Amino acid sequence: MEPALSFLMTSTGPESLLERAYTDAVERVDDLDETRARVLDAAYEQFCRMGVQRSTMEDVARRAGVSRITVYRRFATKNALVEQVVRREFRRYFDQFLIDIQRAETAADRVVLGFVSALRAIRRNPLIGGLIATEPDLLVPSMISDGGRTLATVRAFVAGQLRREQRAGNVSNDLDTDLVAEMMVRVSGSFLAIPSHLIDLDDDDQVAAVARRFLVPMLHPPANPQ
Repeated sequence: MEPALSFLMTSTGPESLLERAYTDAVERVDDLDETRARVLDAAYEQFCRMGVQRSTMEDVARRAGVSRITVYRRFATKNALVEQVVRREFRRYFDQFLIDIQRAETAADRVVLGFVSALRAIRRNPLIGGLIATEPDLLVPSMISDGGRTLATVRAFVAGQLRREQRAGNVSNDLDTDLVAEMMVRVSGSFLAIPSHLIDLDDDDQVAAVARRFLVPMLHPPANPQ
């Protein structure tokens, strides 16, 4: 597997890349280093245009209008640069997700909007969506072979939203928020990883109909759980 991609969802530290992106979104972490942000912007554009494998640190430096030394001072390796670019995109996804669900009036509507938002944000992202579409053998395995850390991170995020609905009295206190969140995330992940020949995933109305038919009923725990 391409070294610059295989590490994306794993980490030698206590948190995965996705966990750090989620923390950035929740804590509203901003990048105040203008040169670093300029390099990240250039790297994003370079990776979108040429792909990660075909891009070099020299390409990024040239696009950013800085020296190669400047890039290496802020990102010691290409892996580190790729990680930060992808992390920023996931952070933007979490930011947009939180904005999107604020438009909904009910818990059911928020589940539908959240599902549509997640698929739209990732599939239409020039970098993440492009990698899933054109280099799935590189990116997708890194998302599903990390011991479940990626899924667990997103599940924790969704479960947190469901618990907010419980505290607001919008869903039953008997709802198993962690299990429901896990099922919702697995459904979303399968659509992202495996193309559908039945549902047009670029049609928001079709995606919303799937969420309303199959995900919304999960908000109602069975009357007599076994």
